Amino acid sequence: MNRPIRPAAALAAVLALAAASACTAGTPGGGAAAKGGVDKPTTIEFWHFFAGREAAVIASVVKDFEKKNPKITVVIKSGQDDEKMKKAISSGQAVDVGLSYSTDIVGTFCSKKAWRDLASYLKRDKVDLDQFPPVVRSYTAYKGVQCSMPMLADVYGLFYNTDLLAKAGYSAPPKTMTELADMSKKLTKVDARGAITQAGYVPLMPFYENVASHLGPSFGAKWFDGSGKSLIGSDPGWADMLTWHKQQIDVLGADKWKKFKDTAGDEFSAENAFEAGKVALHVDGEYRTAFLKNEVPNLKYATAPLPVADDKPDLYGSGYVTGNIMGIGRGSKSPEAAWQLIKYLSTDTGAILKLSDGLRNIPTTKAALAKSSLKDDPNFTPFLDVFQNPKSTSIPATPNGPAPQQTFQTFIDQVLAGKVPDLKQGLKDVDTRIQKDLQLAGG
Repeated sequence: MNRPIRPAAALAAVLALAAASACTAGTPGGGAAAKGGVDKPTTIEFWHFFAGREAAVIASVVKDFEKKNPKITVVIKSGQDDEKMKKAISSGQAVDVGLSYSTDIVGTFCSKKAWRDLASYLKRDKVDLDQFPPVVRSYTAYKGVQCSMPMLADVYGLFYNTDLLAKAGYSAPPKTMTELADMSKKLTKVDARGAITQAGYVPLMPFYENVASHLGPSFGAKWFDGSGKSLIGSDPGWADMLTWHKQQIDVLGADKWKKFKDTAGDEFSAENAFEAGKVALHVDGEYRTAFLKNEVPNLKYATAPLPVADDKPDLYGSGYVTGNIMGIGRGSKSPEAAWQLIKYLSTDTGAILKLSDGLRNIPTTKAALAKSSLKDDPNFTPFLDVFQNPKSTSIPATPNGPAPQQTFQTFIDQVLAGKVPDLKQGLKDVDTRIQKDLQLAGG
């Protein structure tokens, strides 16, 4: 499952990694790939961010790995988010295998050698990268450096409350932004004081998973061109996305939407506004299906691809793809054992299927996709289809990680608050800031 980025902490960790890379020696691949295999008892640490039910799934698969690799013992450090892992690596701590919830760190980790180059291991063990769909390959490497491997993928789509839609006279989800706006207006309820008690679609950004990266593909918006230059100011999709959301907010007013957001439950709890029946049309990842089954099994819902801009009907069925990625920390004292765990979690079909079934995430190899039982779940099928749609996209990696998104989000906050008089010029200014930051980061 992909977790939200915390801007200040993420940026601080990126800077710390950059500083550490300047004074820490490390041979790509760790120089350990030539021999191969683990011939004596070895213990490694596996850092990941999962907790509770999801952590139990990880632990079960790791036990399977230990049975197949009896000389390797894996100490699991669960609940370690990206910021903790970044700080540990930058301070020289031995993180053998790190699992990140964000593909945004690939550019930073590869360019700063926070995670080791896996090229020698991949070549030695004849790992065929073509077993992963192109979109997955795109977010696990940076400028030819393969410093990470995938462990399942996340895909974003539309969850809708079928009971609420039926009461409003709808039998199918919206496919265009006009349909979404019309349906949302009819599905949104206010009390005598004008407070929102039920939302059709919440047009705030952010609101849970309502963020630019997830919604941009619906408008055909691109982050960068082929040379890595920011397109925020020149791609009309971004202006269309912001204009549409601002129009929806203005129907009732930003203050009323803010109050609704403030009373919405935590995203990863049973008080989540969609789970509580307070939101009818909801952007989320495929992993939400597991939360719904576990926390509100009686909720009547269905899923679909996200609606798209009216002038881009060909994009319907595609969307945003990201995922969890793994790497060997540069301070690892046992990189060979670490590689064996990474290879198992990313390429062993049985392991991938067990993880996918337990976490309700998308399997990332073609073999596992073909055998996945998740395709039998009608609420999961749309996400599998989006994942395999050739028009689905991810965000290109940059050397400063999530910084471009954070810069854009700051601007989005101003736009939706009505503080940007000239949207076109404002977007160009965002381009300028992003380009300056990329130059400073070596991009």
